[in-house]
Amino acid sequence: MNASTFLHRQIHPNFIQPNPLSDQPRVTSQAFRPSPIDGRLSTYDVDQISAAVSWLHYTSQLGLESCGVMSVTPAECAQARLQVIPDGVPYPEHVSISFIGLTAGQIKSVSKILTLVANARGWQYRQTL
Repeated sequence: MNASTFLHRQIHPNFIQPNPLSDQPRVTSQAFRPSPIDGRLSTYDVDQISAAVSWLHYTSQLGLESCGVMSVTPAECAQARLQVIPDGVPYPEHVSISFIGLTAGQIKSVSKILTLVANARGWQYRQTL
């Protein structure tokens, strides 16, 4: 993994809204907020798994909901003062983005920044209906 590696984030259907400027829906900042349990955001390392295959793993093997994949990079996380941890747990391609040590207000602000970056980049994979 390097500074420009995409870190794929699965987007729950509840975290999207219509985009009046595009036919592609926009993701809300909730999609880039860490788990309140451990203060980390789960992502997949693109060097190990593609966006489409990560979506299949997440929805089919883990049985969780995702309508698609958006991405941020370690460099973007570093600019927001977040630590990227290629931990390989609970699956080998897993990378955590740590928000540990940030206040609730800082978490909201940083989540908004990551969301803006991801929305500007666009969807890396979208579920086809």
